[in-house]
Amino acid sequence: MGTITGLWLLLLVLMLAVGGKQGISSFLSLLVNFGILFFSIVLISFQFNPLAVGIVASVVLLAITIFWSSASDTASMMAFWSSLIVMVILIVVIVITSNWAAVGGFGLEDSEELEGLTTLIGINFTQIAMVTTLLSSLGAISEAAIAIASGLDEITSQHPQISAIDLTKDGIQIGHQIIGTALNTLFFGFFGSSLALFIWLTGLDYSLGEIINDKVFATELMAILIAVLGVILTIPITAHLMSRHWSSVVTKQKKD
Repeated sequence: MGTITGLWLLLLVLMLAVGGKQGISSFLSLLVNFGILFFSIVLISFQFNPLAVGIVASVVLLAITIFWSSASDTASMMAFWSSLIVMVILIVVIVITSNWAAVGGFGLEDSEELEGLTTLIGINFTQIAMVTTLLSSLGAISEAAIAIASGLDEITSQHPQISAIDLTKDGIQIGHQIIGTALNTLFFGFFGSSLALFIWLTGLDYSLGEIINDKVFATELMAILIAVLGVILTIPITAHLMSRHWSSVVTKQKKD
């Protein structure tokens, strides 16, 4: 048995032991998401538009991640819509910043691996960078949306007399509590995945300006910053959608 297979089995056992049926559901959603990502790569390699494939894949990934969670139907629906709104905003930001920063393609650090190979394969590498940035932000966005929506859904079940304004304030307060953890998770992941690059740049005596302007470093940093922006936007948007839904529920109850 290979190492990767062993780690997959260990993950399955732990998720079953800790999460029970929900752990199995989460494991299956992980497998499905992996299949969607692999299928997206195949479509892009067949000359389909990378950005279009990435957007469709992102919507499907968000739906699977959110609706296969343990959140209630209301919380899942509001989290999904807020995630879609944030995703649309991020797509606009990603398209503008990626073209402006010119982060598509390969850096000088990739020259050794690419030696003797051609990069003229008919694929827009700038759009590949856009799709990579978009997909990198989905996990943080969906996690924040589910956390806030589930928290507010629990508040409405425990305090059915709460007003929509107070519910929005509670959503913002919940966002304040999770944003620190979300930001630390993103930046720890960034520094962990880029540690070898940092060692390489330091060993080559790159200056601070050269590091900041390095294409590989800039691409990774931009992806993290956009993910952070997505988390920040998710908080008020999810709180607003949940408060609007609760206001409509209260209005309907009064009419009945």
